[in-house]
Formats: sequence, C-alpha cells, structure tokens
Amino acid sequence: MSTEIKAPVFPESVAEGTVATWHKQPGEACSRDELIVDIETDKVVLEVVAPADGVIEEVLKNEGDTVESGEVIGKFKEGAAGESKPAESKSEAKAEAPKAEEKSEAASGDAILSPAARKLAEENNVDPSAVKGTGKDGRVTKEDVQNYVDSNKSSGGAAAAKPAAMPEVNVAQGERAEKRVPMTRLRASIAKRLVDAQQTAAMLTTFNEVNMAPIMELRKQYQDSFVKRHGIKLGFMSFFTKAATEALKRFPAVNASIDGNDMVYHGYQDVGVAVSTDRGLVVPVLRDTDAMGLADIEKKIVEYGTKAKEGKLAIEDMTGGTFTITNGGIFGSLISTPILNPPQTAILGMHKIQERPMAVNGKVEILPMMYLALSYDHRMIDGKEAVQFLVAIKEMLEDPARILLDV
Repeated sequence: MSTEIKAPVFPESVAEGTVATWHKQPGEACSRDELIVDIETDKVVLEVVAPADGVIEEVLKNEGDTVESGEVIGKFKEGAAGESKPAESKSEAKAEAPKAEEKSEAASGDAILSPAARKLAEENNVDPSAVKGTGKDGRVTKEDVQNYVDSNKSSGGAAAAKPAAMPEVNVAQGERAEKRVPMTRLRASIAKRLVDAQQTAAMLTTFNEVNMAPIMELRKQYQDSFVKRHGIKLGFMSFFTKAATEALKRFPAVNASIDGNDMVYHGYQDVGVAVSTDRGLVVPVLRDTDAMGLADIEKKIVEYGTKAKEGKLAIEDMTGGTFTITNGGIFGSLISTPILNPPQTAILGMHKIQERPMAVNGKVEILPMMYLALSYDHRMIDGKEAVQFLVAIKEMLEDPARILLDV
C-alpha cells in the first residue's frame, strides 16, 4: 500500500521549511520509526520517520527544496521489500558495491558514510577516512562525524581535518580563491531577526562590573558536596539566572514584551539561555526559573546543550522566553553589546572573568572581575530602571545570600 510522506505540521510562527537531508533513497528498505528525512526550519531541524516497514517509493522534494507545513514530499510503500541500500544515490555512489566489498573498502581506509554523515563531513572539511564508524558494517554515522568534529575542537584540531579557512579550489598562481555558500535557513532567520531588532527597537546598553570572588569562593567550598548530592557541577550560569529572576520580579518592565502598541507584563520568569551551535545561535528557555533550584538550572542547561549539539531541540524549547542571558565570556569576550531577542525588552550579556587591580577600602587589590552589559528597549524601559536592574544583579552576585533572602 502506497502512502504519502508529508512534512511535519509547523507551528504558526514557522511559515515554511527546507528539505535538509534524505537519509533514505528510492528503493531503500526502511524500518518503522526509522529516520528518513530532515526538514530544516528557521528555528530547528524536524525529523520525519518511516510510518511502517517498507521502502521509499518516490522522492517529490529534493534536498534544498522549500516545503510548506504538511506538504507531500515523497511516497512510501508499506510492506514492500527493498534493498538494504539505495539502488542509486548521488551522495553515496560507492554504496552500490556488495557488503563484502564495503568491508574491504572500509578496511583499506575508504570510509562508508551515510548521506547525513557525508554532508556534515563536507561542511566541516573532515576527512571521512579519519573518522571511526560505529554503524553497521563500520558505516560512519552523522553522530560519529559530529563527535569527531567536537573532539577536534577541544584538542585544537587534528591533522586529518582540513583547514576550514582554505577552500579546496585549484587556481592559477596569483589568483584569489572564493567560496560561495548559501545561508542555511537558521542563519538567514538569525540575520533577519537581528536586523529587525536594531531597526525597530530603541536599543540602548548600560554596563557595570561585578566582583566574582564571592561566587568563585562559594563554588570552591561546596563544589564537591554539590556534585555528590546532585550529580552535576555547580556553574556560574545558575547564579546569574537566579539573580536575574529576582531582579525581574522587582522590575516588571524588564520582564515584559511589546506587542504592537501594547505592553505585555508577564507574571512569571522564563529565562532564555543563548547556546552557540555549529548551525548558529539558539536560545532554549528555562521555564518558571523562580521555582527552580541551582541544581535544576544546571541540569536543564546541560540537557539543552546536548540537544542543541545533536540538533534535537524542539520548537517549544525555544519559544516564549521573557528575558535572555548570553555568555560571550566562554569565547574570551571582555565586553560587548548584546542585541535584543524580540519581542523581549532586555538581554543580559556575561563576559570573561579577568583579574584587574581594584580599589577596595583605599587599597589596591587584584580581583576577578566581569563586565556585565544590559541591552534594553528604551521604548519600554527607562534608563533608571535599566541601571537599577543591573545594579540589583551585581549586588546579588557579590553577596549571594541576597538571592536566598530576596534583599
């Protein structure tokens, strides 16, 4: 029986998507609930799985084609016996060889890649033969390539990976090479939102600095006990999230949003935490942070970070935030002006902790200092409120007991 393969039903905020990767080709056997195609939207990558055991009968929308919500993108034949691999695939021509030959190829260094893995390897300039495959018959999966890329980043890169800054183009001496790559849908969406934020909001940034010594000492004193009790390390982001939550309760305008000519005040605190991924910046949201403990926040951040790296974040994970925190300090940023995340009215920027000479009670002391930046929409928030909000965060971080006592 032939059935239609349809794109997922997109939320109202998502108009259309793009076919990112067909993991199965016409004639290739599929198992029930096996991933067959990825649909990339301007927020997340949505997965479409096989409705039953069978084969891909026909592909109606190729990789790179634009699709609308619920649109038919292919046909699936339920119960049909297919080949273990596609009869013909542009992205995997070498897969036409028999399994025995594939094993010998893998043994001789010619890696067998799934279509998604091959695409990811090309995007990151990774030599496939350098990646150890964990799939069936030694096949290199998308996760294998991603793990290889991540390990290279942490170790400073390996010789097997080609330098991403040097396009592989054969040119005559004296010529200057260029490589034109179209924006992904997510990157294009990020670009549009950032430009819109700067053009529509009366954005202003106020700065302050915070002495991180009290929190660093607190972490050092209780880190082992915290890990033993909760099974996760105590980081800085949970302190900033709790401090921001308390400050948001004191200054409702900072926890608000603008809807046309209306100002919408939220009686809850949903804090978005900006996460950098290979595909671009995403902002998963911590719901009801007022009711979360430090351990709850740390666990949720780790969960979101893992999902973001694997491309598993759902749209509902990234919608509805009332305030955003972004940390450029992990990349070495000393100070910056973060851009608003519409329709929110403010965003807090964390930065690198750096020891600096500070005047304390008439004496010079070397302290671990961090610059804080609060960008806000002046249409909604007055300068006085913005400054007082940032000062409240500073005071709570420099005296963490204030967070617990709400003073």
